[in-house]
Amino acid sequence: MSILYDADGRYLCSMIGLERKVKRKCPTVVRNETKRYNKVRKIFRKSSAKFEKGGLRMKIDMHCHVKEGSIDSKVGLEEYITILKKHGFQGMVITDHDTYNGYRYWKNNIKGKKHTDFVVLKGIEYDTRDAGHILVIMPEGVKMRLLEMRGMPLAVLIDLVHRNGGVLGPAHPCGEKYMSFTNARRFYQSPEIVKRFDFVEAFNSCESPESNAGALKLARKYGKLTTGGSDSHKPDCVGRGYTILPEPVTCETELISLIHKKTPLKAGGVLYEKTTKEKIGKVNKLLVYSFWVYNKSGELIKRHGRNKKMEEEHPFDPIDPIELYYHS
Repeated sequence: MSILYDADGRYLCSMIGLERKVKRKCPTVVRNETKRYNKVRKIFRKSSAKFEKGGLRMKIDMHCHVKEGSIDSKVGLEEYITILKKHGFQGMVITDHDTYNGYRYWKNNIKGKKHTDFVVLKGIEYDTRDAGHILVIMPEGVKMRLLEMRGMPLAVLIDLVHRNGGVLGPAHPCGEKYMSFTNARRFYQSPEIVKRFDFVEAFNSCESPESNAGALKLARKYGKLTTGGSDSHKPDCVGRGYTILPEPVTCETELISLIHKKTPLKAGGVLYEKTTKEKIGKVNKLLVYSFWVYNKSGELIKRHGRNKKMEEEHPFDPIDPIELYYHS
């Protein structure tokens, strides 16, 4: 499936209708639409600043928090989409903490009714027991209740995600203690586990230059794809972080496929200097420890339910080659 956008991210035309007409065997219409598509593509190649060799690029925010899914977000989903479109984005991945409620709101209230020229993908920012925050993207149609129950160890999370066709990578890996991979217990115990990640978030607009530089260094050391996102919880932070895909995607599976193929992605953006930790200064340490208590208590509260659900969604199978693809 091919889709063309102009330099401002506006939809031009696609091969979707053409493919449908091929199935209906309308050769004349097909020839005319093919000519039109190729003509638009030729013009686009010459004039669009968004075009590069190898395909049409797509600009998306791969770390988004919306009010419908995150209690600490002050941006509603519709407002988020509107701001991103004004900044030339063609898509976003909703990554609320331990819940898909933000995406459910999109699916039940907006999808197919508004913003039909904008791609919204389902993701999650999972709070692990021992490795901070991990961004997870699963194929559409794969429903994992376990991903909405915080507190799994990183190794179990990786097995669960890969076994079910998803991809994952650390959010802000060099950020705050307990919340970030390189400042969490698991990294100190076995740093080489980073090899099992599919990507690394190398740019987060709410992190410091040092944090992002460390993330980029980590990605390069282990040869991982880099992604970027705003991690926005406020309107004036939306669109400050981005990932440039070498070709458009319309669903989670297509994005996962790009990542599996190790297709180079471009991450970047502008830092946001009005974050809560910037405002409160040294008091931020208290906030960090408070988060640790909150995360630990949440993990303990959900442990029984999570273990029960684990038996259904992630049964132990010693002969299941979970990681064959990733070691080949």
